[in-house]
Amino acid sequence: MFRNLSPTVRNLIFINIAVFVLGGFIPDELLSLHYFQAKDFHVFQLVTYMFSHASLMHLIGNMFGLFMFGSLLERIWGAQRFLFFYFFCGIGAGLLYMGIQHFVDFADFRQATQIVLSDPSSMHLYDYAQHYQVIPLPDGNVNIEWARANYAEYVNRSQLVGASGAVFGILMAFGYLFPNSEMYLFPFPIPIKAKYFVSFYGMYELYQGIQQYQGDNVAHFAHIGGMLFAVILLMVWKTKRNHFY
Repeated sequence: MFRNLSPTVRNLIFINIAVFVLGGFIPDELLSLHYFQAKDFHVFQLVTYMFSHASLMHLIGNMFGLFMFGSLLERIWGAQRFLFFYFFCGIGAGLLYMGIQHFVDFADFRQATQIVLSDPSSMHLYDYAQHYQVIPLPDGNVNIEWARANYAEYVNRSQLVGASGAVFGILMAFGYLFPNSEMYLFPFPIPIKAKYFVSFYGMYELYQGIQQYQGDNVAHFAHIGGMLFAVILLMVWKTKRNHFY
């Protein structure tokens, strides 16, 4: 099976497996991507988060996608261009995910914290149930340092891991270059063209990201980010789809 893999795809799979196996010796906080205002954020995490996975099934799912679609793209583009594409989509996915966090997920909490810092007489903070409420402090007064620490703790809890963004970029490229290729989705015996599969999958991820059901810890907007940055790079490269029908 691995003999059919292209060299770069094979190396990426081996590295991901190795990092997962050695996970007990590498702190999760070091490799995972933190929100850029978190105390544990480092720029290199925009790359390292792609090699860290939350569970064995998470790893298997991503490596299966890389195995299915990556080698074909590497053989078309060559190793250097494929590797650039992989990291471009993965880093782009992380950036979009942090952008959604900044302007959506943390915006109200950040605003409420700023109210406390600017007006010590205010007792309003943003709680985890997504609504404003009055939070009594231990001494009955507003503590500015407590407000800062509360926000810092909140944002530092967010961590992104996994190669999903890069893999979704690869999936997007496959659908873009081979739109009429037919795929079979287990357990359905009916083939579906790649362009429809990728389109439906992208819309599903967007819907799930907007809904973000309670208890859903999947970074849907990271998946959307990988697909979006894939399209951007393909357009920059002026890839002609009819060459690969």
